[in-house]
Amino acid sequence: MKNTDWRDRCRDKIKTADEALRVLQPGDRLFIGSACGTPQKLVQALADCPIEDVEITHLLTLGVAPYAQEKLASRYRVNALFIMPNVRPAVWEGRADYTPVFLSEIPELFRTGRLPLDVALIHVTPPDEHGFCSFGVSVDITKPAAEAAKYVIAEVNPQMPRTLGDAFIHVNEIDAVVENDAPIYEFVTPGESEVARRIAKNVADLVEDGSTIQVGYGGIPNALLSYLKDKKDLGVHTEVFSDSTIDLIDAGVINCRKKTLHPGKVVASFAMGSQRLFDYIDNNPMFEFRSVDYTNDPFVISQNDKMVSINSALEVDLTGQVCADSIGYRFFSGIGGQVDFVRGAARSRDGKAIIVLRSTRDDDRFSRIVPTLTEGAGVVTSRGDVHYIVTEWGVAYLHGKTIRDRAMALISVAHPKFRSELFKLAKDKHYIYADQPELPLVEARYPEEFEAQGALKDGTPVFMRPIRPTDEPAMRDLFYSFSKDTVFYRFFSYLKAMPHDKLSKFVNVDYESEMALVASLKSGGEERIVGSARYYVDKATGLAEYAIEVQDEFQNRGLGGVLFNHLTKIAKIKGIKGFVGYVLDSNTRAYRLMTRTGLPIETKWEDGVYTLTMRFQDGK
Repeated sequence: MKNTDWRDRCRDKIKTADEALRVLQPGDRLFIGSACGTPQKLVQALADCPIEDVEITHLLTLGVAPYAQEKLASRYRVNALFIMPNVRPAVWEGRADYTPVFLSEIPELFRTGRLPLDVALIHVTPPDEHGFCSFGVSVDITKPAAEAAKYVIAEVNPQMPRTLGDAFIHVNEIDAVVENDAPIYEFVTPGESEVARRIAKNVADLVEDGSTIQVGYGGIPNALLSYLKDKKDLGVHTEVFSDSTIDLIDAGVINCRKKTLHPGKVVASFAMGSQRLFDYIDNNPMFEFRSVDYTNDPFVISQNDKMVSINSALEVDLTGQVCADSIGYRFFSGIGGQVDFVRGAARSRDGKAIIVLRSTRDDDRFSRIVPTLTEGAGVVTSRGDVHYIVTEWGVAYLHGKTIRDRAMALISVAHPKFRSELFKLAKDKHYIYADQPELPLVEARYPEEFEAQGALKDGTPVFMRPIRPTDEPAMRDLFYSFSKDTVFYRFFSYLKAMPHDKLSKFVNVDYESEMALVASLKSGGEERIVGSARYYVDKATGLAEYAIEVQDEFQNRGLGGVLFNHLTKIAKIKGIKGFVGYVLDSNTRAYRLMTRTGLPIETKWEDGVYTLTMRFQDGK
């Protein structure tokens, strides 16, 4: 079969839209193809179709949706498997239904007849010389629907890009053909806001070279582009992607070479974007399109090492429950593929499951991090499934953490104007310590400008940053890793325990009269604290008492010097006049650290303890 003569072969199937839709009978269930692949001509014709009592089911559709209008309520009722703006009012007003379901499980509903389909409206390319039409930009649940429906009506459009993979239907499986030569519906991606850029930066810090990422559409994926440009050998396994993906391919960032499943291929289910995107994927063998029961199968997803899933939420409570489909009683979108990819990434070797959300909604009037989910809201991702929560204020890692750790971490990434309220409610619910100081977590501004990279003598990179109240568990681990000698040199006694009431004083600082730094090794988004440095300001003298502690295995490797130098830099910025240190005369390492600064040192010895005073010189 040649492209030029397919009409001759299909002459008995070619109909007008009105003629094709006459097959509909009262009581039928009609499926409509998805997203940019929504068959616009056929959908428009539904408005004039003289039929009653037809159920329409679909995933997300774009463009016109006359069947969801109030005046056609007696003729059509929508059952949305994912809610988009074109049907949202109908759902809110009770004229349409919403079915919450994992995206990966929808095809099986069709195949088993638990959601039987009478007629399917699809949008495809003209048949090739072998009679195969490509589903183009939307394979998703459209291909399984076409395979399960009793009658298939195809809108055949030469402007539909021919996508490859498991993305074809033979013309013999199509019952009616409606021709349409029109541009494919373009999805205009929302612009990048400053909040989206800050979230994207935080997400990018979690993405390692060689990762396979699940990307979506919208402002955050677009913003993520600029922060991933320095990454290497990224791959893509996703349900949907947009123009930002091809920008990263052209930049050489996405090449899929390191993928452990389908290397060299961008695996996806549908695409939403501009004509530029459609032209790019047309007949492009780098892209492999498959239905969602494959792309979204957690067991398939997990076969990608370093799988990073990035999904959005509408609300997260202080225990880590994620609502992603409703705002209270109002259903807003759908479950979609969030849980599929969260579970797949969690089971991937070195994988990461990330949930992103803006910290507020409705012009900063409401926090999206809440004590309890809004009445009516449902849990999409459970407490047990959640891993990373990312807002514009930072990253909270929750998996395997206590409720106390979760609440503290989530308050720290909430919008500052809501932290005090969240803090008080967390105390009322006994989620956090009753004696937890409010100031460092709620009011003190975390000075991210003092974050810095350093390196040990052997080149091992270390990350230095101001301490946070949420570092208490890690600092506890650090203390119990010390040898007896290290404890004695640091505390001048053989402390055996560091309970909460003592440790709390170390992790809760105001960053003004007191500063504390931690040095950590970062790997795959995880931090291991291996050292700490701090100072306390004496307002009477303008000098600050300092202290440094380094895990035994990192002693004599230059970590103490790296910490001390960075602490000194911060102290000078803060206008501190100098440091005072108390060093046991047997602690030669600490003594040498001070004396190697090149600055004058005032030394006083008494009862086996050196008092070392170093005064900062102007500009030095």
